[in-house]
Amino acid sequence: MAMQIPGSEYFSSHPVDPAVLASALPASLPVHTVTPEQIDNLDPLTYEVIRHRLWSVTEEMGEALKRMSGSPIVTDANDFDFAICDELGQEVQVGLYNTMLVGAVDLAIYWTLQHRADNPGIREGDMFLCNDPWVGGGLHQSDVIVFQPVFHEGKLFAWTSAICHEPDLGGVGLGSFSPAAQDVFAEALPTPPIKVVRDFELQNDVADAWVRRSRVPMLVNLDLLAKIGSNSVGRKRLVDVIEQYGADTVKAVMKRMMADAESRLRRKLAALPDGTWRATGYQDQSHEGDRGVHKITVAMTKIEDHLTLDFHGTDPQSGVINCTFAGMRGGVMLALLPILAHDIPWSAGGLMRCFDLVAEEGTINNATFPAAVSRGPIGPAWLTGTLVAECLSQLLDQSGDPGKSVQAACCGTWDTAVVAGLDERGEFPMPFLNVMMEPMAGGFGARPQADGMDTGGLFCIPMGRIPDVEMTEFLYPLLTLWRREEPDSGGPGRQRGGVSASVAVTLYGSSNPAGLVLASAGKAVSQNNGLAGGYPGNTGLDAVARGADVHALLKQGKVPQSLDDFGDGVELGNCYAQSYLAPGEVLYLSWQGGGGYGDPLHRDPAAVADDVREQKVSPEAALQVYGVVLQDGVVDCEETAVLRHRLRDQRRQRSHAPETDGAPRIALESARRLDDNLVVAGNEVGCAHCGYQLADLTTGTQLQLAVFEGPSTEAGPQITSEPSTYVDDEVVFRQLCCPGCWTAVYSAVVPKDHADHVSDVGRFALTGRSR
Repeated sequence: MAMQIPGSEYFSSHPVDPAVLASALPASLPVHTVTPEQIDNLDPLTYEVIRHRLWSVTEEMGEALKRMSGSPIVTDANDFDFAICDELGQEVQVGLYNTMLVGAVDLAIYWTLQHRADNPGIREGDMFLCNDPWVGGGLHQSDVIVFQPVFHEGKLFAWTSAICHEPDLGGVGLGSFSPAAQDVFAEALPTPPIKVVRDFELQNDVADAWVRRSRVPMLVNLDLLAKIGSNSVGRKRLVDVIEQYGADTVKAVMKRMMADAESRLRRKLAALPDGTWRATGYQDQSHEGDRGVHKITVAMTKIEDHLTLDFHGTDPQSGVINCTFAGMRGGVMLALLPILAHDIPWSAGGLMRCFDLVAEEGTINNATFPAAVSRGPIGPAWLTGTLVAECLSQLLDQSGDPGKSVQAACCGTWDTAVVAGLDERGEFPMPFLNVMMEPMAGGFGARPQADGMDTGGLFCIPMGRIPDVEMTEFLYPLLTLWRREEPDSGGPGRQRGGVSASVAVTLYGSSNPAGLVLASAGKAVSQNNGLAGGYPGNTGLDAVARGADVHALLKQGKVPQSLDDFGDGVELGNCYAQSYLAPGEVLYLSWQGGGGYGDPLHRDPAAVADDVREQKVSPEAALQVYGVVLQDGVVDCEETAVLRHRLRDQRRQRSHAPETDGAPRIALESARRLDDNLVVAGNEVGCAHCGYQLADLTTGTQLQLAVFEGPSTEAGPQITSEPSTYVDDEVVFRQLCCPGCWTAVYSAVVPKDHADHVSDVGRFALTGRSR
C-alpha cells in the first residue's frame, strides 16, 4: 500500500448535501431553483412532455459524440455516456451507455462548485475537462469528462456532460495500462477540472497540453472536440426547451424527475423483506509479478426503504487493481440500475438517495491517492457491482415473481488487451494503438426462468456493441483468424449462463513486433458466479502462439481453427503482463460467460440436447455436468435417468455430510420460497425438492449441508485454466448439497479459505414479511 500524500485529500470528492452546497456558493454565482409548490403544481401532461424532451436531449448528445469521435471505443463499442444535471450537479437524466460512469459524473460537478466558483470562476460559455478519478467524472484516468454550466438570465440553471474512454493518455504502459504500476505516477496524469473552453472558445494552450501526453494525439484531440460538440448540442437543445416552456417549469420537471425516481425505488424497496445479504469476490493478482488473491466483501442491509452497503473487510489497496470512491459508487450503480430500476426512469440523482456506502479508505475499492487505478472500472469497480448484484438477486429471489430481476453474475470482468506498433500498409509507416473491444460480447447470467443471453454484452453497457471485424482490419494492421462463440463457456445450471466468445488475431501489414499489454482477472478464481447451485461460467484465458508462421499456413490454404493448430508454442498470458506480438504469431483472447442458475442436474434434458446441437454445450459437458445421454442428438430418457442418479450418488460419496437417517421432512405445501432450492415453514428450513430439514431455527441458523471440495476442474470443462498458473493460494471447486436428494445448493470456484455466507440462513429474511 502506497503512503498517502499530505494534501491529496483536497482532490477527494464525495456526495454533499445540496442545501449545504448551495449555501456555500459565492454571491458571484447565483443559481436558479424552484419552490416545492412549483414542483407539486406541475401539470401531469406537461411533466411527461418535458421529461421526454430532456431524454431526447441526452440521446442527441450521444449521437453527436458518436458522429464526431474517430475512436472505435466510442463509434463501435459505445463505451461512453452523458448526462443532464441540475444547477447543483445532481443527475437528472443519464444515458444507456456505460452506466458505471453514472456514479462519478455528479462528483466532478460537486467538486467544481466547491473549488472553482471563485477562481477561475464558473461562467456562461465555460467548459471544464477532468480525468481525475478522485475528483470524479470518470473511474480512472482514461475516462475523460467534459462538462459545462448552462445559465439562464445570469443564473446557473443546469450542467451537461459527455464522457468517454480514451485509447491512450500517456504513462508507462500502452493504452495507459501499466501492469507493473505500484502507484499513480506510473500511469496517465490525473487532471482535476480545468477550463478547456472560455466564452464558447476552445483554449488552444489547454487543448495542446492535453493531447501532448498521448501516444495517439489526433484521436484524443478528435474526442475532445467531439465532447465539446456534444455539450454544445446539449446546451442548445436545453435552451430551446427552456424558451418553449419557461425556466421555472423545466426546472420543476427536473426536480420532480429525481423525486419520482427516488419515491418509486423506495416503494419497491419497502415491499421487499428486511435483512442482510453478503457476498465476497476476488481479484486474482494485483500487478505484474503478483501471485495473490485480493478480496472485496460486502454486507447489504435493507431496512424499510433504504439500503446500506458495507464493504468493511475488503483488502488493502494493491498494485493496479484499485478504484476510488467514484469507482465503488459506479459499481453499485452498475447493479442497481438494471436490477432495481429497470422500470424506473434513470434520474440517478434521485436513485442514489436510496443507499449509503460504508467503506474503509485505503482499500482496493476505496483507494487513496497515490494508488494505481488504471484497472479501476474494469477490476474492483466491476467486481463491486457483481457482488452487489448477487446480494440484490438473493433478496429478490424470495419474492413471488423472481424472474424479472434475479440474475446470476454476468461475464465477470473486462479482458483488457492493448496492441500497439507500426502500421506499414500505407505510403508512410504510421504508429497504431488498438484497445481490443471484442470482450464487449460477454455472456449474461442465467435467470430463474430463462437462460442467460449468449454474447449478450456487458451488464454495465446496455447499448454496448462489439466492433466490426472489417472495420478493425481497415483501421489496424491486424487480421482476424476467428471470432466465435465458445461452447461450455456459459455456467451450467437449471438455466444455463450465456456463452461468451474468443478471438484470434495476427499482425498483417506490419513487419515489426507490436507491443502487447494484458490486464484481466477471473483466470484462477471465478468472477462470474452462479446462483442457487448454478455453476460459474468459464475462466478467462489469454495466450500468444509463439513461433507460429500463420502467413505460411495461409499461403498453403490452411486457416487455423484453434490453439491446437499451433503446436506446443502456446504461451499463456498472465493476468497482468507486458509482452509483444511478433509477425506470424497469434494473439488469442477468450473472455467470460455468465453464471448458471440452479442445479444443472435439474435442467430439462431437451434443452441440453438443443444446446449440444447449437454448439453451446459440448457432448462431454452434456454427460459429465448435466447428466444427459444423447443418441444421434436425441435424449435417451432411461439412460439419462440412470446417469443422473449415478452423478448424485457420486456427490454423496465424495462429500462430507451430516447424518441423514431419520432426518425430519418439512411440509412443502405450506412452505415459503427462499430460492430455487430452499423453503421455510415455521421454524424449519428445508430443501424445496425433497423436504429434507436443513435447519431448525430454534437451535441455530446454520444450514446442515453436505460439503465437497476438489480441484477447480471438477466444476466442468468451462474451467479452462489451472489456478496454480496464476496464484499461490489454493483454489477449489466448492459445492454444498442437500443431504437428502443431493441437489446442489451452492457451487463456486473460490480460494480454499473463502467464507461461505450461503450456509447461514441468517442471510434470508425469515421472520419478515413483504409489505
